[in-house]
This record gives sequence, C-alpha cells and structure tokens, in this order.
Amino acid sequence: MSTDLVPLRAPAPAPGTAHLDVAALRAATPGMRHAHHMNAAGAALPSRATLATITEHLRMESLLGGYEAAEALAPRTEEVYRSAARLLGAAPEDIALVESASTAWQRAMDALRLGPGDRVVASSSTYVSSALHLLELRRSHGIELEVVPAGADGRIDLDALERALRTPASLVTLAHVPTSSGLVEPVAAAGALAAAAGVPLLLDATQSLGQLPVDVRETRSDIVVATGRKFLRGPRGTGLMYVGPGVRERARPTAPDVRGAQWSSAYRYEVMPGARRYETWESSHALRLGLGTALEETLGLGVERIRDHVTALAARLRGALPDVSGVRLTDPPAAASGIVTFLRQDEDPRETVRDLRALGFRLTTVPASHGQWDLGSRGLERIVRASLHVYNSADDVDALVAALNGRERRRRTAGSAARRGEAASEPLPGTVSTPAPAPDGVPWGAATTDADHADVIVVGAGVHGSSAAWHLAARGARVIHLDRYPQGHTEGSSHGRTRMIRRAYPSEVWDGLVDTAYGAWEELELAAGRRLVTVTGGLFARPTTARGGLRGPGCETVDHARAAELFPGLRLCEGFSAVHDPDAGVIDAAASLGALAALGKAQGVDRRDGCAVLGWRREGAGVRVDTERGVLRAGRLVVCAGAWTGELLSAFATRLKVVRIVNLHLGSSRRHLLEPPLLGAFSVEVPDIGLLYGIPAHGGAGVKIGLDHGPAEDPSVSAGPVTEAERERLLGLAARFLPAVDGTVEESITCRYTMAPANRFAVGALPGEDRVLVAAACSGHGFKFGPALGAALADLAEGGRRPDLDFLSPAAMGLTEEAGR
Repeated sequence: MSTDLVPLRAPAPAPGTAHLDVAALRAATPGMRHAHHMNAAGAALPSRATLATITEHLRMESLLGGYEAAEALAPRTEEVYRSAARLLGAAPEDIALVESASTAWQRAMDALRLGPGDRVVASSSTYVSSALHLLELRRSHGIELEVVPAGADGRIDLDALERALRTPASLVTLAHVPTSSGLVEPVAAAGALAAAAGVPLLLDATQSLGQLPVDVRETRSDIVVATGRKFLRGPRGTGLMYVGPGVRERARPTAPDVRGAQWSSAYRYEVMPGARRYETWESSHALRLGLGTALEETLGLGVERIRDHVTALAARLRGALPDVSGVRLTDPPAAASGIVTFLRQDEDPRETVRDLRALGFRLTTVPASHGQWDLGSRGLERIVRASLHVYNSADDVDALVAALNGRERRRRTAGSAARRGEAASEPLPGTVSTPAPAPDGVPWGAATTDADHADVIVVGAGVHGSSAAWHLAARGARVIHLDRYPQGHTEGSSHGRTRMIRRAYPSEVWDGLVDTAYGAWEELELAAGRRLVTVTGGLFARPTTARGGLRGPGCETVDHARAAELFPGLRLCEGFSAVHDPDAGVIDAAASLGALAALGKAQGVDRRDGCAVLGWRREGAGVRVDTERGVLRAGRLVVCAGAWTGELLSAFATRLKVVRIVNLHLGSSRRHLLEPPLLGAFSVEVPDIGLLYGIPAHGGAGVKIGLDHGPAEDPSVSAGPVTEAERERLLGLAARFLPAVDGTVEESITCRYTMAPANRFAVGALPGEDRVLVAAACSGHGFKFGPALGAALADLAEGGRRPDLDFLSPAAMGLTEEAGR
C-alpha cells in the first residue's frame, strides 16, 4: 500500500487573476449541494480534498496501526507546521498544533504564570472563553484586569489603550475579529502600542485566520491562537498557536508532556526549544493532516483574494439588509470582515434562524453570554450571524435577502388577517414560515378568502403530495390538500414502516437529485425536530456475469467475501459481487408522513381526507376541481396521485402501469445479525426470479424484504391481503440470503408501484397546461426523493425553473402538448 498520498487540491486562480473561481470551489465543496451555507464563522464547509485526506489516514490506521500510520506520514505532518508558519509569517518551530483555539489560549495563558500584581489589558471584543479564563484568573490568582472600551466605530479605542499602557502591564489581548459582529480590530496599531510599552500581545485570530491576512511581524504579535474549523475550512478538533521566541523564554508549560519535554534523569527534564513544548502526545493525526490540506488550499487561493471575495459579499449583504422591512443591521460601523449580524423586528433570533434553515439557509445566532463586553454593553440579548466564504456567491446573498423580504410580507399578511379576526395557525418549533411571491407577481393568499378557493390544490397525501403541500404553505400559499382515502390508509404507495435511501444509482444523471434528497431529509428532520433517516450502509448485489448495475459517489464494488465482512447477516455465494454504498440507510416512513402532515397543518394546510377528485378543467386563469364534496378552484393544481394519476391526467393513462408489491417483516432468534451494523439496506438480483430488496430490522420491526416487481393491479379495487403463495416465495428467498431469519412473519404488507418507462418519474408542468403540475410514477424508488420533490413542486408552482429536473419532465417521458390537453 502506498503511503505517498497526494490529496486533491482546491482549484486555485490562474496566475495573474484577481478573482476566485467560485463555481469550481462550490463543486469541490460537497455541502454546498444541500444549502446556502453562511456559517463559516461557526464551522465552515470543508473541501472534498480535506475530507479525503482525513478518511484516507483513518483507513491507513485501520490497516497499519496508529503508530505505524503516523510514522509513515511523518513528513506530511511536518508540512502542516510549515504551512501554518507560512500563513502567519512565522517559522515552523514557532508553531504548535492543538485541539482548538480555546486550548491554545489556555496553554499560552497558563505558561505565562500570571499572579497577584500582573495586569492584563483586554479588548471589549474578547471571546467568551477567553473572558471567562481572565475572570477566573482574576478571582483565583489575583491578576488585575482592565477592559479597554470601544470607540464610536466599534473598534478598540487606541487612545484609551495607550493610556492603559502607561501603567505597567503583563499582557495585552485582542480579538482580531469578534464572534459577535463583522468588526475588524486595528491589530497592527494596537500591536505597535503594546510593543512600545514592552508588553506582549496575545492575538486571538480565531475568526480572522483564513479570511484576513494575519502576519505576526506586522501585528507585532507574541502569541497567536486560532482554530481550524472556521475560515481555514479545516476539521473540528484542530487548532494552532504561534508563540514567538522572545515570550517562550519565560512561558513554560505548567503541565509538560512527553511530546514537549525530555525526561533526562530521575529528577530532571528539559522542555523542547520550540513551540511544540505546548503540545501533548495524543492527538488525531488524521485531523491534523486534514488541517494541513485546508491550510495548503488557503495558501493556494491566496488570503488577499479570499479577503477581497468575502468582504465584498459581506458588504453586499450589509448594504441590502437596511432596505428589508423589519430587519435591523447590528454590525458596528467598523465592520469589514466576512461576518454580518442583524435582527428581525419583534422576533427571537433563534426563530429567525430556524425559519431560514428550513428554507435552506445555514446561519446561527450569538447570545450576549458569548460577548458581554460587546453585545451586553450594546444592549443586544442575541443576534443573527451570517458569515460568508469562498464557496458563497452573490446569488447566495441575494437569495437570503429575498427570503427575508418574503418573511416580512408573510408577517404583514398574518397581521392583517389577525386584525380581520381570521384564525392563524401557530407554527411548530422549527417549522418553515417564510413565503415567497406567487407566480405573476401576486402574493400568495392575496385573492383567496373563500373556503373553496385556494392558491394551490394538491391531490394525493403520500410523501410527495404531503411534502409539496407543506412547502407551498410555508411559502405563504393557501393550500387545499385532498386525498381520496382516510388518513393512514394502505391502498397507495407511501404507507408502511420503512423505506430505503441510497446514493447508488444506475446512472450519474441521478447523482444531483440524490444529493438534493439527502439535504432535503436533513432539513425535514430539523423542521420536525426528530430523526427520520438512519445511515446503515448498503450492499446491492448481482451476479458477476450480469451487465449494468449500480454505481454512485462514494460507492465501491466488492466481491462476495468482502460483502460478508461488511454485512455478516447477508449471505452471498461465489459468483456474486456487490456495490457497497456507505451512505445508504433507512427512512422512518410512518414518522415522516406524520411529520409532514403536522408541519403542513401548522402552516395552515387545509387537509381534506376521504375526498375523491372526480375531474378537473382549466377555468379562466386558474383551475376548477370537481370533488365528491363539491367544486374547488385554485390558481394551480398539483397532482401527486400515485396509482390514480392516469385517472386524473389522461395523458398518463397509457404510459403508467400499476403493479402489486408484497413485503414481509421477519423475526429471528439472532436479531443482532439482522440489525445494523451487521446488516444494512440491501438488494440482490436473483437470476430467473427478480430483484430481492431488504431493509434491516429497525425501530422494533423485523427485517423487511420484498420483490421489486409484481402483477398488474387495478387501483380501484382493494389490494387484498398477502397470499400464501406470495408469502412462501419470499420466505424461500429469505432462507437463501438471510440465514439468521428463523422467526415468524411479524407483518405482511401490500402496496402498489406505479411504473413509468425506464423506471423514471414525471415531475413538472403538464404539457399544454402550465397551471397543472405533476409528480407521478415513483417506479418503486420515489419515497427517498419525497421532501426534495415537494420543494421542487413548490418552486415550479411559484413560477421558478428547475433545470436539474429536466431529465424527469413529462416531456422527457414522451408527453406532448396535445397529449397533455
């Protein structure tokens, strides 16, 4: 096995160019596929290269051993010190690698051995952990502490600092960029004052290193502490510290470790000459190597370019927020970093962040308890913080501003409704409550006050219809949601305990939508406040002589022996190979449908179960829908009717086929062999029989198995129970591939697949009827896309475009405008 690892690198600008290739940086950042990530000041998204470095080293440790892997890659570890030194304008021997900025701060402060009579001068921008440490030293060690006030622009008052330094002091500490705003402190000027007074400067570069230049010579810093997880884009659990040669002469570690000291005789030891005296022996070599990759990427891009990019984006956001009704910018005048803070009128910032998160924006809040000398002094209990990085673009900023504008429109509409005496539903914690403008520029709800009128009528209460109804209502639309059966029925395709989710697909055309689906489930979990997806890994097997098969990002092909190591509960014989998908898992289907129904109700969805649709037609600028209970009208119709799609949309009648599917949940006296991690999601192509699929024992239910095909079935006739022949056929397959199955049939289930040509879906506008949208023909693999397709239908209903779904459009299925009419 080679130890000469060459990690992937982030795309650097071409020589002579001034701008970053944001599109390439986004493509190299997996997390940007799922959301508008604006929380770099909390934990930035790592690149694919950083992730690969970490996982490769962990793999080496598993194969070689921890000591042996560290020894093999010792030269690479030394490069981490050199990269950190280059970034800070220092020498490698001045660098120590630690677990966090707080760890670095504590070791540096402890080594100074401050006591009674020692005076520390601190900026009001000091981070909470540092402030708490200073307050404890004041209480327990008797140090004197003076907090220098901020000037009118928010920065440290340099005149006040100069006056403070006229009295002897032992240390000046300054946060380059605070956690609580986009302020940038004048560190070079402050460092010059400290140096002139002969007082060492401890610079907290936690929020600046990686987005702003930090040079220890220019800032006259004696100690610098920083973390890896923020603007350096390194992994959590990493940090670094710079300790200059001068201060090291008197700053000895209070708890020396074998990493930083040599035990030379029975009662004697010597500390190392460099900054590594502050390290400990035990550390995560994988994470440190990941930090090294992140440092190299930062150096390759150029800190000046990064600064120009993030500060321009922040300035764009800072300039736009004052024009959003109800939003107040809370950044001080001297804000000039990639951090922007604000408040929404009469709203807890945590609610603001929850609302935005449900719409795909990742921001955070900062409470006054994290910055009493700053936020507390300004009378701010908590603020919303957005922080931008190289993978963000102007589109991200504009989308956030649009979402905030939409939220204010929704609040005004709700306020008007309250004044008219109309009922308003209370949103659940974590639910979406931000609207977007409806098509044609008319706000949702503007002309829909009649109980039988809506902005959108959604037909079908399976996973796609329920998700679409929730997303539409959350964006401000008035939604009537219809299903022909009572809630909880078992005649369709979405009932049952569990479903499978996987990245492995036959063609790369699906990869983007699969990524979107994983992100959409995360957002639904956040909104619902509960776990809905459990990652178990998956194995998808077929005879080695078979053509085609699955593939996908992060997947690998394994032989039957390796498959047995991965999933001892699954038995494959020689002649089979499998695709291993480590991200595959189990969806709690019942809980997901319950969550979507509750979230929809909280947003005002008018759910009408047991109300069959008899027909529909275009009427004026909208749609008329005839039901068993009367006539309804709306601006848009969204059809997610599953097996009944052909009845409602005649164009699909000849293209869709409804088939019967049978599932069994099986027990075992050795249940652990049928549970993760000994068994995950799986499928096996069985010659002359078909595709056997299974979901491991989960949530109290036994292992679930079924065959991915069945006879044609009329959806207007009840599915009926599982027959004895169907049961025996599945039990025979279980005995062949799941040797631990020796218990009873715990549950038998029938459901329906609605199959389309090439096993695809049809998602989009009905050709020739722009007011009618459809998500039809799950083809047996659609549940995993439920939240993602619900959001897509909401986008399309608002008049937006989703080119990523063009390959699933009704036109791609062969429907023409004439056929759609």
